[in-house]
Amino acid sequence: MDNLTHSLAGALLGQMGLKRLTGRAMPTLIVAANLPDIDAVATVLGRESLAIRRGITHGPIALVLLPLLLTGLVLLYNRWRPSAQPVRPGSLLLLAYIGTLSHPALDWLNSYGIRLLEPFSSRWYAGDTLFIIDVWIWATLIGCFIWSRRREKRGGDWQRPAWLGFSAICAYIIGNGLITGRAEAQTHALLQQRGRQPELVVANPVPAAFWRRNMLWRDRQAHGSGSYQLLAGTRLPPAAEPIGLDHPALAAARGRPDVDAYLFWSRMPIVVERNGRAFLADQRFNSNLTRDQFLVPLEPDR
Repeated sequence: MDNLTHSLAGALLGQMGLKRLTGRAMPTLIVAANLPDIDAVATVLGRESLAIRRGITHGPIALVLLPLLLTGLVLLYNRWRPSAQPVRPGSLLLLAYIGTLSHPALDWLNSYGIRLLEPFSSRWYAGDTLFIIDVWIWATLIGCFIWSRRREKRGGDWQRPAWLGFSAICAYIIGNGLITGRAEAQTHALLQQRGRQPELVVANPVPAAFWRRNMLWRDRQAHGSGSYQLLAGTRLPPAAEPIGLDHPALAAARGRPDVDAYLFWSRMPIVVERNGRAFLADQRFNSNLTRDQFLVPLEPDR
């Protein structure tokens, strides 16, 4: 998910009562909720950074070590600028782990996914449940955090609004998971009726319209797309295009750092041709809005 969502999630956890455990709790939760995204510094490498993103810093070794590092840094800072509230190292470490673990839990929910077991396995895990920026979760997190803070200033039960927001978000995620499951099951069944044996079906969430999915599928040779709406069901045009991983331009480009990094990163790699040139792309990001950001040219510009 985006870093605003992660930050607000850390803040809401604090308002649920966790900030009462120790001084420096809120900044620790918010920073910890973003901590695995330190791999974003790799973007200076260009497309080759895709091989790093949502990998090692989201895997088990990092999820054990990063909270320890953060706790040490917070304790050092607290020695320089002591908190008005006593800082308890054990509680601080617990909050660092809770905040850090909230990050992969949220990242898993979209179609980008995470390499949950990196470096032991490079397999992608993706829930295909939420769009990477979900405005309904934004609204709930912001609204319930403000509600909780206002109650706190007035001396009321400030934890209740945060818990209501947390419960609403959990219910929303479960509901979206059920929509995704139904969409993927319908698409899989429809493809089998047409004589295809899909190897992967992805219900790609779309912005704001949580009741809709862009349906993506692929078998050994071809790929295609369609749509799903909660009340209308699945619409799947019969047209399909070759995946193209046997394209001669890709065969010639293998071994290039950007190409190898892209193939390592991509869940649904395809080769597309535009204006007489071959490009490496990903089905999930092949729409008009995103495709130019996720293309690797396989041939020089003629």
